[in-house]
Amino acid sequence: MIVKVIGGHGGVSPGYRATSYLIDNKILIDAGSVASGIPIVEQAQIDHILISHSHLDHISDLAFLADNCFGMKGKPFMIYTNKEVETNVMTHLLNDAIWPDFTKLPSESDSTLKFNNFEAGQTITLDGYKITAVQVNHYAGSLGFIIEKDGTSIVFTQDTGPTDTIWKLAKEIKSLKGIFTEVSFPNSLMQIAIDSRHHTPSTMREEIKKMPKDVPIFLGHLKPNFQEQLYQEIGLLNEPRVTILGSDNSNFVF
Repeated sequence: MIVKVIGGHGGVSPGYRATSYLIDNKILIDAGSVASGIPIVEQAQIDHILISHSHLDHISDLAFLADNCFGMKGKPFMIYTNKEVETNVMTHLLNDAIWPDFTKLPSESDSTLKFNNFEAGQTITLDGYKITAVQVNHYAGSLGFIIEKDGTSIVFTQDTGPTDTIWKLAKEIKSLKGIFTEVSFPNSLMQIAIDSRHHTPSTMREEIKKMPKDVPIFLGHLKPNFQEQLYQEIGLLNEPRVTILGSDNSNFVF
């Protein structure tokens, strides 16, 4: 599998894109920067979209993706997420007040976007990819995903504070090749991280102890205004298997 980090940050500023990971050019995980991060011709090649939760930095570019590719594909972008996330997106974004309802455009029978129910604990298969949704410790319906194809598995937790279930499942996966998770705030903002259910380098130190050993860890969702401090504090973890997702538009091959 090739994982393209279109955007791997926990905010938006020049040089920093919000969360969007693209697998083999076909499966998108979150839509924080997909429309601004890759050309429209590549956007139109995406078939499936997994949405981890409905916070704005993970869904905002659904609006512009639909607008960019309207009428181009001949089939909808198939969105997979839980009912809470779908309800939030339809109520607060694709509501014909903030943005057109592209689940009905150009028509209900020929829509640009189509939601499919995908609840925590369920496993689906999309074009040969086995995908399991796992509840994680965050807000707005948050899910992590375990994705497997051709003997390779990758874990994506997206936004979460300290959590347990996904690591118990991950320890059972012999084919696990990578873990994508998050560190959002520096240690000085520990209480903010706890209240918002995110990680600091300090809490990540403890979280790594729960993870399968000897599997590469990719830390994203760094807040743009704390980049330098986070780099320093993550470095102090002295964990050689950690890679910081500091540069968007990067690729990892598994």
